[in-house]
Amino acid sequence: MVKYTVKVFTGEMLLAGTLNSVYVKLVGTKGESKRVYIPKTACQGSFVVLDTEPYALLAYINDDWFCSKVMVTTPEGDTASFPCYRWISGYERLVFREATGKLIFNETCPEAIEERKKELQSLNFLLCPGRLVELNLAGLSTNKEQWKSLDELSRVFNCHKTDVYGKVWSNWKEDEFFGYQLLNGLNPMMIHRCSKLPENFPVTEDMVKASLFGKSLVAEIKKGNIFLVDYKRLHGVTANVINGKQHFLAAPLCLLYMTDNKLMPIAIQLKQDPGEDNPIFLPTDSEYDWLLAKIFVRSADFAEHELNFHLLRTHLLAEVFAMSTLRNLPMVHPIYKLLISHSRYTLQINTLARQALISDNGNASIGGTGMMEFLKNAMASLTYSSLCMPEDITARGLESIPNFFYREDGLRLWDIVHRFVQKMIGHYYTCDSDVQKDSELQNWIKEIFFHGFLAETSTGIPQSFSLMTELIKFLTMVIFTVTVQHAALNNGQFDFGGWMPNFAIALQQPPPTTKGQCTESTMLKTFPDINTTVHGMAAVYLLSSQSTDFVAFGNGYQDHFSEKTPLELIHETQNVLKKYNFEIQGRNVSLPLSYTYLNPNNVENSVAL
Repeated sequence: MVKYTVKVFTGEMLLAGTLNSVYVKLVGTKGESKRVYIPKTACQGSFVVLDTEPYALLAYINDDWFCSKVMVTTPEGDTASFPCYRWISGYERLVFREATGKLIFNETCPEAIEERKKELQSLNFLLCPGRLVELNLAGLSTNKEQWKSLDELSRVFNCHKTDVYGKVWSNWKEDEFFGYQLLNGLNPMMIHRCSKLPENFPVTEDMVKASLFGKSLVAEIKKGNIFLVDYKRLHGVTANVINGKQHFLAAPLCLLYMTDNKLMPIAIQLKQDPGEDNPIFLPTDSEYDWLLAKIFVRSADFAEHELNFHLLRTHLLAEVFAMSTLRNLPMVHPIYKLLISHSRYTLQINTLARQALISDNGNASIGGTGMMEFLKNAMASLTYSSLCMPEDITARGLESIPNFFYREDGLRLWDIVHRFVQKMIGHYYTCDSDVQKDSELQNWIKEIFFHGFLAETSTGIPQSFSLMTELIKFLTMVIFTVTVQHAALNNGQFDFGGWMPNFAIALQQPPPTTKGQCTESTMLKTFPDINTTVHGMAAVYLLSSQSTDFVAFGNGYQDHFSEKTPLELIHETQNVLKKYNFEIQGRNVSLPLSYTYLNPNNVENSVAL
């Protein structure tokens, strides 16, 4: 009688184990084994044909079990791995193929995995009210009064400063820091080189003469020294009602000048339609006229960042990619194995976000009706090229702007991902014909196009793959989006948004319509109420906190690949990432303000929070 050794592995996350009875059966081309009970002492993990039966004393309780994999040793001493990485509940029977399964076309696709909310990540999120206690803000969470002074704000919010938070608090009023944030802050996605002034932004030479040190605006535009941020997607969007009070949105345009390697704002218009009630604010205006104009720009940036670039372009796209992967690719498909670790916790965190952070009752400037209005505008501007960092940087004319660390680190990481994907795809697909014949892969991209991008050909998203190069580029974009791009837009939320005046979650006065009327009192009345502020701070503190089961970029592949060449490529890429992490650390030593969000060690491997 031949003897096979079976080891079953339970996942390492919270509550992964079970009291249920677990059985395993091996199925081969020449027959199958008996159904064998696996004692609990042998359950280091799970499966091949796997089935479970509820523990008798817990028959009416869901005692789900997370099986990571089954390892089978043959009589000849060879080892075969059968990946599972899913929850199993009740009377459930699952059949899994061996991990090195070759490409098999026209095969029945597996059922989508229903991801559970058991993991520690989800528990951390549900404990969000605890963040108020941790921040010593619980007593203010129901206070609907207005802030009386900046000193009062400082006393409340300066007890949990990070290094960057301290810089923000000290420099948030400064023009140079305002410009810096558009490159290396929380939202480096809005700024672009200005080749021509928009018709609805009538800035004159006389207005900016002092800011340009007497130089010609037209000449500086031609030299490539003038930049623009335009929040036109916010125009006409319905603002939220918070604490029973109507709040307000601006849709600003802001002109900036690059001089001495510093990006300086030189003109701000707070609404899209020019007119007498929509003045262009300048650095030469009174202190609070200019400061309040910048506050409205920063608040508009908050809305664009959170709903467009963070929510839509990372979280929701990650959900699209994850769902199509789960629905269309078998677990032994190389693309499934390449992508599945990049979807860890994504469905859970998005479900919880819908219930809390982006619900109709949210505390941000846009909520409910306005949120849907804005997301439609944002969706209309979503293109494939804008998701591919090299193309996006070129399209925005930012190839040579100095001290742009998001660009430096992002392009380097894009290249590392691209080379890794290229080698992995080259191992599994020998020619373009292999790609064309892979019906599971073609169904995967078709679903992304139709359900994720609403079948809009204008987005440039492919409907199918004909070439290996097309597949490599798209997979690079997917992995980059859910790792590097998400880290760039997520990790600094408390750093830059914890001090509310720098990144106001909402504003409760309309944009000023005349100059010379703004005072410190005007500014304080414009800021959100105390409870709105503290809930916003708790949210960005939570979202910026590294989870207790954080998985760094480039890890997780080993759970799904078992062949020698892919494992070597994974190890090689991990070493490249380690090396670049040290390079970034060395660069940051000489910077006045370190840019750490794209250190590979700080980039999470999926949209997990």
